[in-house]
Amino acid sequence: MLIPKTAPYGSWKSPLTSDLIAAQSISLAEPRLDGEQVYWLEGRPQELGRYVVVRANSLGGHGTDITPKPYNARTRVHEYGGASWTVADGDVYFSNFADGRLYCQRNGTSHPAPLTPEPAAPERQWRFADGVIDGLRQRWIGVREDHTAGGEPINTIVAVDLHQPGREPGRVLVGGHDFFASPRLSPDGRWLIWLAWDHPNMPWNSTTLYLSGLDEAGNVTELLSIAGSVSESVFQPEWLPDGRAMLFVSDRSNWWNLYRFDLASRTSEPLAPMAAEFGVPLWRLGASTYACAGPDRIVCAYSTGGLGQLAVLDLKSKSLRPFETPFTEFSFVRADGSGAVFRAGAPNHPASIVMLDLTSGAHRVLKKETDLLDQSELHIADYLSKVKSVEFSTTNGNSAYGLFYPPHNPDYAGPANERPPLLVKCHGGPTASASSVLDLTTQFWTSRGIAVLDVNHGGSTGFGRAFRDRLHLNWGIVDVDDCINGAKFLIAEGLVDDKRMVIRGGSAGGYTTLAVLVFRDFFHGGASYYGVSDVAALARETHKFESRYLDWLIGPYPQAEERYRARSPLYHADKLSKPVIFFQGAEDAIVPPNQAEALVEALRRKGKPVGYFLFSGEQHGFRKATTIQRCLDAELHFYAIEVFKISLTF
Repeated sequence: MLIPKTAPYGSWKSPLTSDLIAAQSISLAEPRLDGEQVYWLEGRPQELGRYVVVRANSLGGHGTDITPKPYNARTRVHEYGGASWTVADGDVYFSNFADGRLYCQRNGTSHPAPLTPEPAAPERQWRFADGVIDGLRQRWIGVREDHTAGGEPINTIVAVDLHQPGREPGRVLVGGHDFFASPRLSPDGRWLIWLAWDHPNMPWNSTTLYLSGLDEAGNVTELLSIAGSVSESVFQPEWLPDGRAMLFVSDRSNWWNLYRFDLASRTSEPLAPMAAEFGVPLWRLGASTYACAGPDRIVCAYSTGGLGQLAVLDLKSKSLRPFETPFTEFSFVRADGSGAVFRAGAPNHPASIVMLDLTSGAHRVLKKETDLLDQSELHIADYLSKVKSVEFSTTNGNSAYGLFYPPHNPDYAGPANERPPLLVKCHGGPTASASSVLDLTTQFWTSRGIAVLDVNHGGSTGFGRAFRDRLHLNWGIVDVDDCINGAKFLIAEGLVDDKRMVIRGGSAGGYTTLAVLVFRDFFHGGASYYGVSDVAALARETHKFESRYLDWLIGPYPQAEERYRARSPLYHADKLSKPVIFFQGAEDAIVPPNQAEALVEALRRKGKPVGYFLFSGEQHGFRKATTIQRCLDAELHFYAIEVFKISLTF
C-alpha cells in the first residue's frame, strides 16, 4: 500500500482533469416511455451543446440516436427551455433550436418534417414546448412563445395541425395570461387542464390550475379555476388513467404535497400530507416528480432535508411505500403499469437514466452522464469525496443547510498543522437548491485538496414555502448571511482554513458571490459565472420570464430604485479589493455581458487582480466542452496564484 505524499492542500495532483471531465460528460433529461421503448434527451458538450433524442428498448439494449445532425432538440421558451420534445406511437415531435420550428420525425425515418412555418428572421421566431399529442384530432397541443412582432413575446397554448404541416404556427386555444405550462389532455380528449400565471409572480410563488371542456373541433368551451391563488404554487397537473380525476402538487400546506381533484364533485383532497417536497421550481418546462402506474397507484419522488426518496403511493389506501435505491435525487419520473423510468443520481453516482421494476423493486441503469467511474484503469472512484449534510445557525435565530465535501485524494495528505482552503458554492436561481448528485467539477476541487461547501441558503427549495419565502425582498442579504455563516460553521469545527476562502456561483449564485465580496470583508476571492452585478440593469434588460422576478426578490422597480442601487455590486466597486475572475457567454439574454464587463472595468481601473473570459456561441449556462475545460483550468490557476499563493502539482 502506497503511503500518501504530504503536500499543501490545494496543490495536489488529481486524475480528474478538466479535459477528462469535459470530454466524458453529457447531460441527461426527460426520459419517456412509449410502448416497450424508452426515450431520453442527451445534451452533448462534445457536439457544441447539441441535444439529441435517444431511444432504447426498455427490456435492454444500447441507446440509438433518433435526432439526426444538425438538428438540435432544444427550445428557448422562457429562455430556460425544457420539454422540447415528446413521443407518441414511435413518432417524435421536437422543437429545433436553430429555427425554433416544430418538427415531426416519423417512426423508422431519419428525416424530420417541419410542422410550423419558417420564421422571417432568426430573432423573430415562434418557440414551442411542453406539448402533447391529441390523437383524436391529430394535432400537437402545447405552449407557444411568439417573438415575431418584436418587443415582449406573447405566450399562449396552441394547437398545431398534423395534417397540414408547415402552413401555420398553431391556432390559439388559450391566451390572456403572461405564462402557461403543463397543458394536459384527458384520456378521452374531452377536457384540457393547464397552469397559468402572470407578472410579477414566478411559478413557485403563484400559479393557477385551469380546467376546460373541449368541443368536437377541440375548442375551449368553458374555463374553471380549480386550484391556486396569489399565495399558492401549483405544480404538474396530470390526469388519472380513467379520466375521472386529476392529480396536482400544491404548497397550500407550506409543503409541495400531492392532491387529487374529482371531476364530478369538483373537490380536491390531499393524498399523502407530510413535511416533504413533492414539487420543484418550474425553471424549465416538463419537470415531473410523479407518474401514474395504473389506475390506483402512482410512483412519486419527494425530498426531505435536501435529499430525495422514491416511493409508490396507493391511491385507495393513501399509503406511501418507499423504494430502497442507492440514489438521493430523482427527477423526470415516468411510469406505466409495471415499471418506471426517471433520472437519478447520488453523491457517488452520476446522474443516470434508470428503469425500475415496480414489482421487484430492482433497478437498471440505462445511461450515465459519465462513464469515468467505470474505467477501472483510472480508479476515479477512489478520489471521490464523501458528502456530509450540515445544518448551521444563521441570522435571526434561523438555520440554513449545506452539503460539505472534505478534501480527499488517496495519493496525498495535507500537513498536520494546516487546514484546507474552502470553496463555497452558491446555487443559481436563487429559488433552487444544491444538488446531491455526483458533480465531477466539485470533485475536481476536493481531489486537489480544496474543501467545498454547497450552500442551501434561505430561499432555497426543498425545505418548505416558509424557508423559500425568507428571500422575499431580501436577496443580497439572507443569501449572503447564510454563505458566510456556513463558512464560519466549518471554521469553528476546525475543518477549513479561515485565511484561504473563496466563493463561486453562476447566474443568481454569481450575484450572491459578488455581493459577498463587495459588501462583506470575509472571503478572499471568488469566481462569477454569468453573475449579476447591477440588479437594476437586470430588471430593465432581462427577458420576459424573469423580468418581474426582482419585484419579489428586492422590490418593484423603479419604485425601489434606491434599494436596487444599494444592493448592486457594480455601484460599490470601490469596496471590492479581493481577486475575482468572471466567465460570460456572449449570447446570454438573461444576464447580458455588460453586467460582467462594467465591474471588470471598474476593477481594472483600480489595478485589482481580475480575470475575464467571454465565450462566443455560449448563452446562459455553458454547454461546449472547450468552454467547460477552459473555465475550470482558469479558475484553478487564478485561485492558486491570486488567493492560495501555492504552486500546483502536475
